Amino acid sequence: MGKKSLMLQQLNGKLLSFAILSRIAIPPSGWIKAIRNTLGMSMQQLANKLSVSKQAVLDIEKREADGSITIKSLRELGRVLDMELVYGFVPKDGSLEAMIEKKANELATKIVLRTSNTMKLEDQGNSKERIKKAIIERTEEIKNEMPKILWD
Repeated sequence: MGKKSLMLQQLNGKLLSFAILSRIAIPPSGWIKAIRNTLGMSMQQLANKLSVSKQAVLDIEKREADGSITIKSLRELGRVLDMELVYGFVPKDGSLEAMIEKKANELATKIVLRTSNTMKLEDQGNSKERIKKAIIERTEEIKNEMPKILWD
């Protein structure tokens, strides 16, 4: 097993751990406000823990709700709330392998069809089955090579 393949498997395993979390709905007011309210903690109490003003806590909660809060701020909030910030990415295609397969297939299709069209113009067209087989073969080649062009 190659180094790239091993790295892919290891990272994919880590990312798949987050998949279940992607189905959890974020509270409309944001996690900070929801946790603070659920714990019965006032803005002033959280402000005191953070050594900031009550207005700063309001700003932090607004920044979380609109998506402009920093990871550093979230980590600090986690620390004062005796919690740990956990973040990650979940591939929309289900796994890194599936994402690579999809992109490789798209690129292979583009390459094979471009070649096929050129051959048609030269009166050397291929059958649909041959084109389909060529796309599958090219997809496998691209997956194995993982050229940087795959991400253009």
